[in-house]
Amino acid sequence: MIRKRHTAFLALIVLIVLISICAPLTAAQETDEEFEALKEQAPRVFIDCHFCDRDYFRDYLTYVNFVRDRADADVHVLITEQRTGSGGQEYTFSFIGLGKFKNMTFTMVHPTGPSDTRDEVRSGQLAVLKRGLTPYMLETPLCQFLEVDFKRRFKSTSVEDPWNFWVFSLSADGRFRGESSQRSSNLDLNISANKITPDIKIRLGLSGEFDRETYDYEDETIISTQDEKDFTGMVVKSLGEHWSIGGWVEAETSTYGNMELHLNIAPAVEYNFFPYSESTRRQLLARYRIGWNLFNYFEETLFEKMKESLLNESLTITLEIREPWGSISTSLEGSHFFHDFSKNRAELSGSIDVRLFKGLSFEVRGRYEMIRDQMALPKGEASLDEVLLSRKELATNYDYSFSIGLRYTFGSVFSNVVNPRFGQIRRYYR
Repeated sequence: MIRKRHTAFLALIVLIVLISICAPLTAAQETDEEFEALKEQAPRVFIDCHFCDRDYFRDYLTYVNFVRDRADADVHVLITEQRTGSGGQEYTFSFIGLGKFKNMTFTMVHPTGPSDTRDEVRSGQLAVLKRGLTPYMLETPLCQFLEVDFKRRFKSTSVEDPWNFWVFSLSADGRFRGESSQRSSNLDLNISANKITPDIKIRLGLSGEFDRETYDYEDETIISTQDEKDFTGMVVKSLGEHWSIGGWVEAETSTYGNMELHLNIAPAVEYNFFPYSESTRRQLLARYRIGWNLFNYFEETLFEKMKESLLNESLTITLEIREPWGSISTSLEGSHFFHDFSKNRAELSGSIDVRLFKGLSFEVRGRYEMIRDQMALPKGEASLDEVLLSRKELATNYDYSFSIGLRYTFGSVFSNVVNPRFGQIRRYYR
């Protein structure tokens, strides 16, 4: 009897120990399951950007649900960009609430420098996303897991820039290619100096491109060269939220265009029907230029000229819109010379990228140019190698390009998971 009691007592102790060990594990398991269940109530976020690292965002923002279509989203994050005076980028993050967050819409701006690495750029973008998504997280049960940290900020002070906001850039690029019967070399040189402030914008650039191609055919060697050098200068003065005045100076020489020297000086005025502060989302620009042109030609032209001085004018209308449903960009430009109005040119270009409905996007891009002002065309016929190698400009009445496409995706609406193994799908054959 005593032995049975001891056995029962030991069994009771073992049972209590097992319960004490398993209970926390069970509770922890239930807690984890409850926590994971909360993920279903996290905001559904659609990231809309041209060049950003979505996988990087998914890796670090695990507390929201990323979706691949705007129709499934609670928050549409539209990321647009424009170049800054320093050569970096200014990213505008538009947080657009949808559905239950319909009235929660705001904008944040994040600038980057020209020397920022790709990792620094995406880290800064991630920080903006974290801050921007916080108001939406506060409206969900997940807010109990948020922590707020405040970094001390120094008082605003005026910046003393020893370079006076000038940014300089030098670049050289050489490309060489060859085989037994042909060889080619290309050299590009570029120098630029830019200054951009809210009141003034100055861009200066000097570039040169030198091409040389050699072909061996039977006992003959054909050498083809093409050189182009160009200097451009632009100065723009801001006159409020809608008006700007400025001008261009350009000097170029081109063996392709039969230009020993082309000098152009053109003052201009521009009006934006929308405020310039909204330029990352929408612009409707009207720009008028009137210019003086000096032409010196390598060869006598079809009009029996070796040099001439001409006046011309141009008007450009540009519309750019970037909205959650897609983007539209179109531009119409017309120009003519004053001495002969039949010497004119008109160009229409545009692109449309529209989300028709869930998963389906429609893209159209095109350009058409009507050309009636080829003042520099040389007299006489171009040689066969000049035609085949595109070494001389040829007479034409028009130039166009066009593309159209549809993109449709379907399946799981969530895109939270990142798996970098084996990289992206690509062709491994030629």
